[in-house]
Amino acid sequence: MLISGGGTTLLNFLDCIEAGTLNAEVPIVISSQPDCKGVERARSAGLECTSIRRPDYEDVATYSEAVFAVLQQHDVDLVTLAGFLNLLRIPDAFALKVLNIHPSLIPAFCGRGMYGHHVHEAVVRRGARVSGCTVHFADNEYDHGPIVIQRSVDIPDGADADQVASLVFEQEKIAYPEAIRRFASGRLIIDGQRTMLDDDTCAAGPSV
Repeated sequence: MLISGGGTTLLNFLDCIEAGTLNAEVPIVISSQPDCKGVERARSAGLECTSIRRPDYEDVATYSEAVFAVLQQHDVDLVTLAGFLNLLRIPDAFALKVLNIHPSLIPAFCGRGMYGHHVHEAVVRRGARVSGCTVHFADNEYDHGPIVIQRSVDIPDGADADQVASLVFEQEKIAYPEAIRRFASGRLIIDGQRTMLDDDTCAAGPSV
Protein backbone atom coordinates (compact mmCIF):
# COMPACT_ATOMS: atom_id res chain seq x y z
CA MET A 1 0.00 0.00 0.00
CA LEU A 2 1.37 3.41 -1.01
CA ILE A 3 0.37 6.50 0.95
CA SER A 4 1.27 10.15 1.33
CA GLY A 5 -1.14 11.42 3.98
CA GLY A 6 -3.44 10.41 6.77
CA GLY A 7 -3.81 6.72 6.02
CA THR A 8 -7.60 6.68 6.34
CA THR A 9 -7.92 4.23 3.45
CA LEU A 10 -5.39 1.98 5.18
CA LEU A 11 -7.55 2.01 8.31
CA ASN A 12 -10.58 1.13 6.20
CA PHE A 13 -8.74 -1.85 4.69
CA LEU A 14 -7.67 -3.05 8.13
CA ASP A 15 -11.24 -2.72 9.43
CA CYS A 16 -12.52 -4.78 6.48
CA ILE A 17 -9.83 -7.42 7.00
CA GLU A 18 -10.67 -7.69 10.70
CA ALA A 19 -14.38 -7.93 9.91
CA GLY A 20 -13.73 -10.75 7.47
CA THR A 21 -15.09 -8.88 4.46
CA LEU A 22 -11.70 -8.52 2.76
CA ASN A 23 -9.43 -11.54 2.43
CA ALA A 24 -6.10 -9.72 2.22
CA GLU A 25 -2.99 -8.78 4.12
CA VAL A 26 -0.78 -5.70 3.97
CA PRO A 27 2.86 -6.85 3.93
CA ILE A 28 4.36 -3.40 3.38
CA VAL A 29 3.28 0.24 3.51
CA ILE A 30 5.37 2.74 1.58
CA SER A 31 4.97 6.44 2.32
CA SER A 32 6.33 9.33 0.31
CA GLN A 33 6.27 11.44 3.50
CA PRO A 34 8.18 10.06 6.50
CA ASP A 35 6.26 12.08 9.06
CA CYS A 36 2.69 11.79 7.76
CA LYS A 37 -0.13 10.51 9.95
CA GLY A 38 -0.43 7.39 7.83
CA VAL A 39 3.04 6.21 8.87
CA GLU A 40 2.08 6.52 12.53
CA ARG A 41 -1.15 4.63 11.92
CA ALA A 42 0.57 1.87 9.96
CA ARG A 43 3.15 1.29 12.66
CA SER A 44 0.52 1.43 15.40
CA ALA A 45 -1.26 -1.38 13.56
CA GLY A 46 1.93 -3.44 13.61
CA LEU A 47 2.59 -3.11 9.88
CA GLU A 48 5.98 -2.80 8.28
CA CYS A 49 6.33 0.73 6.95
CA THR A 50 9.07 2.51 5.09
CA SER A 51 9.44 5.98 3.56
CA ILE A 52 10.77 6.66 0.09
CA ARG A 53 10.98 10.39 -0.62
CA ARG A 54 10.81 11.70 -4.17
CA PRO A 55 13.40 14.51 -3.56
CA ASP A 56 16.00 11.85 -2.76
CA TYR A 57 15.95 10.63 -6.37
CA GLU A 58 17.05 12.23 -9.60
CA ASP A 59 13.93 11.60 -11.63
CA VAL A 60 10.65 9.68 -11.85
CA ALA A 61 12.38 6.63 -13.31
CA THR A 62 14.89 6.17 -10.49
CA TYR A 63 12.27 6.95 -7.87
CA SER A 64 9.90 4.38 -9.37
CA GLU A 65 12.66 1.77 -9.48
CA ALA A 66 13.28 2.27 -5.75
CA VAL A 67 9.59 1.92 -4.90
CA PHE A 68 8.98 -1.17 -6.99
CA ALA A 69 12.19 -2.80 -5.79
CA VAL A 70 10.77 -2.76 -2.26
CA LEU A 71 7.45 -4.12 -3.50
CA GLN A 72 9.22 -6.96 -5.32
CA GLN A 73 11.14 -7.82 -2.16
CA HIS A 74 7.81 -8.36 -0.42
CA ASP A 75 6.41 -10.44 -3.28
CA VAL A 76 3.15 -8.48 -3.41
CA ASP A 77 0.24 -9.57 -5.60
CA LEU A 78 -1.36 -6.14 -5.84
CA VAL A 79 -0.27 -2.56 -5.22
CA THR A 80 -2.89 -0.15 -3.90
CA LEU A 81 -2.37 3.60 -4.19
CA ALA A 82 -4.22 5.49 -1.47
CA GLY A 83 -3.63 9.20 -1.65
CA PHE A 84 -0.12 8.61 -2.99
CA LEU A 85 0.87 11.94 -4.50
CA ASN A 86 3.95 11.05 -6.54
CA LEU A 87 3.94 10.02 -10.17
CA LEU A 88 5.24 6.51 -10.74
CA ARG A 89 6.48 4.74 -13.83
CA ILE A 90 4.98 1.27 -13.59
CA PRO A 91 7.26 -1.53 -14.80
CA ASP A 92 5.92 -4.23 -17.09
CA ALA A 93 6.04 -6.78 -14.26
CA PHE A 94 3.40 -4.74 -12.41
CA ALA A 95 1.12 -3.94 -15.35
CA LEU A 96 -2.51 -4.38 -14.27
CA LYS A 97 -1.34 -5.00 -10.71
CA VAL A 98 -1.57 -1.41 -9.45
CA LEU A 99 -4.92 0.04 -8.37
CA ASN A 100 -5.62 3.69 -7.70
CA ILE A 101 -8.63 5.45 -6.24
CA HIS A 102 -9.62 8.88 -7.50
CA PRO A 103 -12.17 11.07 -5.69
CA SER A 104 -14.36 11.83 -8.70
CA LEU A 105 -16.21 10.02 -11.45
CA ILE A 106 -13.50 9.74 -14.11
CA PRO A 107 -13.31 11.27 -16.73
CA ALA A 108 -14.73 14.25 -14.81
CA PHE A 109 -12.41 16.25 -12.57
CA CYS A 110 -9.28 14.21 -13.18
CA GLY A 111 -5.84 14.56 -14.68
CA ARG A 112 -2.70 16.39 -13.65
CA GLY A 113 -3.20 18.65 -10.65
CA MET A 114 -6.53 17.09 -9.78
CA TYR A 115 -6.02 15.23 -6.52
CA GLY A 116 -7.36 15.22 -2.99
CA HIS A 117 -9.22 18.31 -1.87
CA HIS A 118 -8.49 20.08 -5.18
CA VAL A 119 -11.00 17.74 -6.79
CA HIS A 120 -13.79 18.48 -4.32
CA GLU A 121 -13.16 22.23 -4.56
CA ALA A 122 -13.43 22.00 -8.36
CA VAL A 123 -16.66 20.00 -8.08
CA VAL A 124 -18.19 22.68 -5.85
CA ARG A 125 -17.00 25.54 -8.09
CA ARG A 126 -18.53 23.87 -11.13
CA GLY A 127 -21.83 23.33 -9.39
CA ALA A 128 -21.86 19.62 -10.06
CA ARG A 129 -24.92 17.80 -8.73
CA VAL A 130 -23.26 14.39 -8.60
CA SER A 131 -19.76 13.28 -7.68
CA GLY A 132 -18.23 10.04 -6.48
CA CYS A 133 -15.13 7.91 -6.70
CA THR A 134 -13.38 5.72 -9.23
CA VAL A 135 -11.09 2.74 -8.66
CA HIS A 136 -9.00 2.05 -11.73
CA PHE A 137 -5.83 0.32 -12.79
CA ALA A 138 -2.96 2.78 -12.81
CA ASP A 139 -0.79 3.12 -15.86
CA ASN A 140 1.76 5.74 -16.83
CA GLU A 141 -0.80 8.47 -17.47
CA TYR A 142 -2.78 10.43 -14.91
CA ASP A 143 -6.13 8.80 -14.07
CA HIS A 144 -6.09 6.86 -17.30
CA GLY A 145 -6.13 3.08 -16.76
CA PRO A 146 -9.14 0.76 -17.05
CA ILE A 147 -11.92 1.49 -14.57
CA VAL A 148 -12.81 -1.32 -12.16
CA ILE A 149 -15.65 0.29 -10.20
CA GLN A 150 -17.33 3.65 -9.66
CA ARG A 151 -19.73 4.80 -6.96
CA SER A 152 -21.67 8.04 -7.06
CA VAL A 153 -23.17 10.41 -4.52
CA ASP A 154 -25.68 13.24 -4.88
CA ILE A 155 -24.35 16.61 -3.73
CA PRO A 156 -26.76 18.47 -1.43
CA ASP A 157 -27.58 22.10 -2.09
CA GLY A 158 -25.02 24.40 -0.51
CA ALA A 159 -22.49 21.65 0.25
CA ASP A 160 -18.90 22.81 0.60
CA ALA A 161 -15.75 20.93 -0.40
CA ASP A 162 -15.33 19.38 3.06
CA GLN A 163 -18.86 18.00 2.97
CA VAL A 164 -18.37 16.62 -0.55
CA ALA A 165 -15.11 15.00 0.56
CA SER A 166 -16.87 13.31 3.47
CA LEU A 167 -19.68 12.01 1.28
CA VAL A 168 -17.27 10.73 -1.35
CA PHE A 169 -15.05 9.01 1.21
CA GLU A 170 -18.01 6.98 2.45
CA GLN A 171 -18.30 5.62 -1.08
CA GLU A 172 -14.53 5.06 -1.30
CA LYS A 173 -14.76 2.84 1.78
CA ILE A 174 -17.11 0.57 -0.15
CA ALA A 175 -15.58 0.82 -3.62
CA TYR A 176 -11.90 0.13 -2.92
CA PRO A 177 -12.36 -3.15 -1.01
CA GLU A 178 -14.82 -4.29 -3.67
CA ALA A 179 -12.27 -3.54 -6.40
CA ILE A 180 -9.69 -5.65 -4.55
CA ARG A 181 -12.20 -8.49 -4.21
CA ARG A 182 -12.86 -8.35 -7.95
CA PHE A 183 -9.13 -8.46 -8.68
CA ALA A 184 -8.59 -11.36 -6.29
CA SER A 185 -11.50 -13.34 -7.75
CA GLY A 186 -9.53 -14.07 -10.92
CA ARG A 187 -12.68 -13.28 -12.89
CA LEU A 188 -11.83 -9.73 -13.88
CA ILE A 189 -11.50 -9.37 -17.66
CA ILE A 190 -10.01 -6.29 -19.29
CA ASP A 191 -10.97 -5.29 -22.81
CA GLY A 192 -9.21 -2.05 -23.72
CA GLN A 193 -10.46 0.51 -21.22
CA ARG A 194 -13.38 -1.66 -20.11
CA THR A 195 -13.46 -4.22 -17.32
CA MET A 196 -16.04 -6.86 -16.57
CA LEU A 197 -16.52 -9.88 -14.34
CA ASP A 198 -16.39 -13.16 -16.19
CA ASP A 199 -19.21 -15.54 -15.26
CA ASP A 200 -17.93 -18.13 -17.72
CA THR A 201 -14.52 -19.53 -16.87
CA CYS A 202 -14.00 -20.37 -20.53
CA ALA A 203 -14.68 -16.84 -21.80
CA ALA A 204 -12.04 -15.46 -24.11
CA GLY A 205 -10.11 -12.28 -23.48
CA PRO A 206 -7.24 -11.02 -21.33
CA SER A 207 -7.78 -11.49 -17.63
CA VAL A 208 -5.97 -10.63 -14.42
